[in-house]
Amino acid sequence: MVLRRVHVPAPVVDAGLAAAVAGANVIAIVAGDEPNATAPDALAYLLGVAAALPLLARRRWPLGTLLASAIIILAYHAIDYPAVGLAVPLAAGLYTAARAGRVWAAAAVALGLQLVGLGARALEEGESLVSVIGTGTVGDVALMAVVLLLGETLRTRRAWMDEVRERMRRSAEEQEREAQRRVDQERLRIAREVHDVLAHTIAAIGVQAGVAADALPDAPREAQAPVEAIRERTREALRELRAAVGVLREGSAGPGGDQPAPRAPAPGLARLDDLVATTTAAGVRVDVAIEGDARELPPVVDLAAYRIVQESLTNVVRHARAAHATLTIAYERDGVRVEVGDDGRGPDGDAAGHGLVGMRERAAAIGGRVEAGAAAPDRGFRVRAWLPTEGVAA
Repeated sequence: MVLRRVHVPAPVVDAGLAAAVAGANVIAIVAGDEPNATAPDALAYLLGVAAALPLLARRRWPLGTLLASAIIILAYHAIDYPAVGLAVPLAAGLYTAARAGRVWAAAAVALGLQLVGLGARALEEGESLVSVIGTGTVGDVALMAVVLLLGETLRTRRAWMDEVRERMRRSAEEQEREAQRRVDQERLRIAREVHDVLAHTIAAIGVQAGVAADALPDAPREAQAPVEAIRERTREALRELRAAVGVLREGSAGPGGDQPAPRAPAPGLARLDDLVATTTAAGVRVDVAIEGDARELPPVVDLAAYRIVQESLTNVVRHARAAHATLTIAYERDGVRVEVGDDGRGPDGDAAGHGLVGMRERAAAIGGRVEAGAAAPDRGFRVRAWLPTEGVAA
């Protein structure tokens, strides 16, 4: 059996406490039996109930609540009603003041009331102050001291627990900052490796392609086209590599914890013309169709759509042995549909390769899907992707 902690609103608790103290005061007045005292009347019971009412505001004015109750109790005794003691009417107020950190002020109020009461009795009975101290007075003092000690102990324990929680919070924040620092260092290391190795290699390929293109001025177009395609793809790869390195270098959190925007924007469907031109330069004609009303997509969706088109056209050039490809971008109400098909040799190409796996993973990461297969029974390959545009974080 699982026990659930029931949360009771503070006003309900305070009202219940005030009612309990009022009931205890009434019982004490009824049970009071003091010779020569004024018989309790409606005013006596009204004062007994009124002494508990300040407890309704004890959380806002803890010491003020105690003082108000003490004044009402003093008024009760001033009329010479039967004594009811001080511990029962003031216990809740003393505890509240002690929990609020006013233990010494509460103790002074309690001690002052006791001295006033003892002094009044001594004057009334014509005896010394010491002689009027009885077991009832000692019991009241002891009970009030216990209540004050309990309130101060619980206050100290709560303060200690708050300090422990604050230390744990600071420790967790420090661990998070340390983890972020390590991530930033690893990101910078990767950026350096990518820049120093891949950028150099790709740049070298571009240089060699340029040399080859310059050395073949009179060569047939069939020989020049691939070299020019290599040259252009190398330039594009360098641009995207520089953008990726910029993202890696600028991806660390700033002092406020926000991720600064990279200087180089991620590519999107606005750059479709570049992909089509590159594919056409490689010898594959691409027909582009835009369906629906084109609109700005969430950045993560725009990037995913671009990468899917890029990978699909790359596979057409590398594996399909196709002469013609079709590209369709359809803007739907709650998403965007991307479709790339060709008239090449069919699924024997990259149907199960890393490129298709990467496309599926990229689409699934934002709640989309990718399907791939034969475009016709005997030839061609087609990639269909659907990416949501609703409920996707920017």
